[in-house]
Amino acid sequence: MNELLITIHDVTPPNAARVEALWQLCRSRGVVPGLLVVPDWHGEAAMESDAAFGDWVRGRASDGAEIFLHGERHDEVGLPRSFGDELRAFGKTNKEGEFLTLDYDAARARIDRGIARLRAMGLEPVGFVPPAWLAKPATHAAVRDAGLSVSEDDGAVYVRGRVVQSPVVRWSGRGAVRAYGSVLFERLRWWSQRGERVMRIALHPGDLGHPATAASVERGLDAWLSARRQTFYRALS
Repeated sequence: MNELLITIHDVTPPNAARVEALWQLCRSRGVVPGLLVVPDWHGEAAMESDAAFGDWVRGRASDGAEIFLHGERHDEVGLPRSFGDELRAFGKTNKEGEFLTLDYDAARARIDRGIARLRAMGLEPVGFVPPAWLAKPATHAAVRDAGLSVSEDDGAVYVRGRVVQSPVVRWSGRGAVRAYGSVLFERLRWWSQRGERVMRIALHPGDLGHPATAASVERGLDAWLSARRQTFYRALS
């Protein structure tokens, strides 16, 4: 049976209720999703300042969840975009592509700080996923040099020096047009990409913010899990 990677993005105290709801949604289906943790959401929500949520994340890691660094703060912090950056980000994010414009040194510095913060909280990340999957190739080099074994973009997973092609299914609950559009695209991926060896499902707290996407997430999980088995990044070959 083909494989399915499942993750919950934007794991941070302000999203705690919806992150926990997504976790329960997965666990009710026998799935242990990976958790993409942001140490300091928008520079205003340091994980270290919320002991209860830190305990919750550590508990999920003990349950087998793979931990990923998901940026240092997730937003772009006013970093200037070039015209090329604007084209790459068009339609993909509302100024949440923290690594979109960063060169190697800037990306490495944020990755190193993020890893250190997670480890200080007792969390050992296996990889790094840039917010909105937007980053220059230099970021993936910085991930490897920082000692992490996995990074990804929206087309592939980079694991231990190899490239694993893997389309990603995701939703957007940000407004009715995006919500219904993402529901349609999930179905299109189901019909057109069921034969791919490795697929990914990326769940976001905002998916639960619109009735259409919330319902589609449940339907989508059931459909993809009926045709595939969950695997983990550490098991990719």
